[in-house]
Amino acid sequence: MTFADGRILLEVEGGVALLTFNNPEKRNAMSLAMWQGLTEALDLLERDGSVRVLVLTGAGTRAFVSGADISQFDANRADASAQREYDRQTAAGRARLGAFPRPVIARIRGFCLGGGVALALQADLRIASEDAEFGIPAARLGLAYSAEMVRHLVAVVGPAHARMLLYTGSRIPAREAERIGLVNRVVADGDLSDTVLDLARSIADNAPLSVRAAKLAVAGEDRAAMDAAIAACFDSADYREGRAAFAEKRAPRFQGA
Repeated sequence: MTFADGRILLEVEGGVALLTFNNPEKRNAMSLAMWQGLTEALDLLERDGSVRVLVLTGAGTRAFVSGADISQFDANRADASAQREYDRQTAAGRARLGAFPRPVIARIRGFCLGGGVALALQADLRIASEDAEFGIPAARLGLAYSAEMVRHLVAVVGPAHARMLLYTGSRIPAREAERIGLVNRVVADGDLSDTVLDLARSIADNAPLSVRAAKLAVAGEDRAAMDAAIAACFDSADYREGRAAFAEKRAPRFQGA
């Protein structure tokens, strides 16, 4: 499936969805159309009960996402008023990704800069190849990132590392990103796809209601939804299946109900 005139690609297989930012000639920089396409793709995925894990990646080997499409800045982000309108037009995609109810993994190769970091921060897990580079160049462009993005950054790496990234605008290599907690794991370039697919499949094999409850609990933002998700686990057929599989010494077959 394609969205945004082919700039967003979507594949679903075996409970794992792969969403690709497909703008390689611009290092997968995000255009307004791509943000709108992202919203459409996420809406479709959320309605698809077979999808248990979402993987985000960039086309090619040069970049995950290198930020916003700077060629659109004069037309769409020329001043504070234009920026507010840009935020309004891109807010749906950001909100849909942040609220996506299933685990999201960012598969990061090459450049992950600016808005690309913001996208990666919306994922639950970030796995990077050794050639990945991370940076937030706002201070080198004279712009500022939203309070929401900075809040996510601080939650992941802490205020000291967030200040270093934001104040300097410098890039850091994958191993440094791993050291400060920006990514969960760094693997050899050639192992990235298999590592992420194995991780996604291992999550997809687990009880979806349990994973959903864990995601809500880690986020800690909606106590009522968290309590309801926990109760749903204990009332589910999957809980009965998990106990039966344990007793019978076999792999469980979870249905998400």
